[in-house]
Amino acid sequence: MQEKLQEVSNKLFEISGLSKEEARDLLLENIKEECVQDAAAIIQESEKNAKEEADRKSREILSVAIQKIASDFTAEATITSVSIPSDDIKGKIIGREGRNIRTFEQITGVDCIIDDTPETVTLSSFDPMRREAARITLENLIADGRIHPARIEETFSKALDFLEKASIEAGKKATFDLGIHNLDPELVKTLGRLKYRTSYGQNVLQHSIEVANIATLMASELGLDPTDAKRAGLLHDLGKAIDREVEGSHAIIGAELAKKYGESPAIIHAIEAHHNDVEPSTLIAVLVQAADAVSAARPGARRESYESYIKRLEKLEEIAFSHEGVAKTYAMQAGRELRVMVEPSVVDDAKSSVIAHEIAKEIENTLQYPGQVHVVVIRETRSEDIAK
Repeated sequence: MQEKLQEVSNKLFEISGLSKEEARDLLLENIKEECVQDAAAIIQESEKNAKEEADRKSREILSVAIQKIASDFTAEATITSVSIPSDDIKGKIIGREGRNIRTFEQITGVDCIIDDTPETVTLSSFDPMRREAARITLENLIADGRIHPARIEETFSKALDFLEKASIEAGKKATFDLGIHNLDPELVKTLGRLKYRTSYGQNVLQHSIEVANIATLMASELGLDPTDAKRAGLLHDLGKAIDREVEGSHAIIGAELAKKYGESPAIIHAIEAHHNDVEPSTLIAVLVQAADAVSAARPGARRESYESYIKRLEKLEEIAFSHEGVAKTYAMQAGRELRVMVEPSVVDDAKSSVIAHEIAKEIENTLQYPGQVHVVVIRETRSEDIAK
């Protein structure tokens, strides 16, 4: 029986003209190509399932992201230090049996931390407006010297009035500098509140002004009317002024606020679509989305040094070049998009999907970055000839 099998094998080798090793290599190559096809099909099916479970997955991703990066910025984002003339003032702030500090915390909604740090009192709160009002209150109380519950309440009320006026002035200045008119007074006041809000250390009002300017420039370059682009750019983060008071995404909150105070449908759509909560369907919405990404991700905007910014872009390109068949790669949109050009003779369409998936996973596992990185694998075949 064994001899017959060997005889059949020898005849097959003679007919095919292949040695045993060559036949094995050919078989393995065929299996590998089939596996790539299967892998591409599995990736597409997995992506489809992932979209169907988007809500659960987004919560998971959000919790992981918070664990990765929130600890680096929490202290600076929620704490304000107030200098005092001497440590003797700390006793007055605390008051008899702690009544002054208890009243201060209850009225302001801010934690007042008094420790061994010399000539310093720390205020802690996630609400930047309340924290700023508490800082003004405490500084005025220390300057006045009269610190007791009734005086704390009166001083805090005056601080809130001062902040409201300051917010209106900040909002008016922003609209005046940009040449934007006919904004509802409530929108102007809400816009001004962004002066006291930061995102990764970037002042949100300054960021909004920058987005308005960038969107205006891009609209002009494209031959579009820049008026709506400028207006939408300024108002795009409006929801961040009240997102701690109202549940939901700041983009949706801002869009509802703009709708309430009579903004046009084009402006409302640009606001709600700037983080893809709604699919952008107008050129203005796309411009605002791009301007927001450029302003937020440019070097120095959000606690990232020039060196680390360049290093991150180089690392993105390095990850792409580590894959077989990659000819060129470009990190674009300040690291928000990675375009990968592959050799069409080495990489087929199915393998392109696999490469895109593998690069995205490697970026997730090895790099820390704000937002998302869109990986685009491009496979292009060109045929050329010359007519003589």
